[in-house]
Amino acid sequence: MMIRIDKGLYRHGDFTLSMDLEVQRSALVAVLGPSGSGKSTLLNVIAGFEPLARGRIILNNADATKTPPAERPVTAVFQDHNSFAHLDAWSNVALGLSPALNLTDAQKKAVDRALDLVGLASLAKRLPGEMSGGERQRIAIARVLVRKRPILLLDEAFAALGPALRREMLRLVKALHASEGLTTLLVTHQPEDAQSVAERVIFVDKGTVHAPIETKKFFASHDKDIRAYLGAWT
Repeated sequence: MMIRIDKGLYRHGDFTLSMDLEVQRSALVAVLGPSGSGKSTLLNVIAGFEPLARGRIILNNADATKTPPAERPVTAVFQDHNSFAHLDAWSNVALGLSPALNLTDAQKKAVDRALDLVGLASLAKRLPGEMSGGERQRIAIARVLVRKRPILLLDEAFAALGPALRREMLRLVKALHASEGLTTLLVTHQPEDAQSVAERVIFVDKGTVHAPIETKKFFASHDKDIRAYLGAWT
C-alpha cells in the first residue's frame, strides 16, 4: 500500500472533510468532485501542507502523520509551474536535487535523463520565458523525476493549457507512470481527463473523500451525487 488515510478528518473553520481511503502502489488515480469540495485539500493533507484534526496518514508503509512536507515521499505539481525565469530548463530541473546547483556527475546525468524523458533534451539551455506553457510544465515533471519520490500529486497542473496541450501532458503523465511506477493522484475538473488516463477515481463531495472505484464503474454509476456532478457532461 502506498497511500492510506485511516479515519482522517480535516477541519478549517466551518469546513470539514472526512477521508478514509487506500491507494495501491503504482496506481494512477483521478480526483474528481465539485468546485470547493476539497480535492486540493486532500492532496495538501497527503503532502503535509495541511494537518489532520484526527486520524493517521500512512505513506510508503510508514506513519507520516507528523512528518514535515520535505521529508515525505511526495512531490507535487501545481497549475503554476514554479519555474525560475532567470534559470534555463536544465538548471530549473537541477534545483530538484540541489538548491545551490552543486551536482555530482551522477546527478547531472539524472537531470539529462529526466529532460530526455519529458522531451526537453534539445531545449535544456532555453529560458522558461522562451518556452510554451506545456514545455514549462514538462520542466516541472522532469524535476519530479530527478527527486525520485514514489508519490506524485498533480493539482490542476494542466488546467491553464488548451485542450491539445492538456491531452499531450496527460499522455506524458501516463507514459511516465508506466515507466517509473509512480503512484499518481491527479486532481482535475475535466471528467475526460479521468477517462483517458486514470485506473480509478476518488470522488470528493459533501465533506467526504470517497474510496477509489474503477473509472468505468464511476462513469456508469447511478449514485445520485455522482450523476449530479457529471450532469450534462454525460
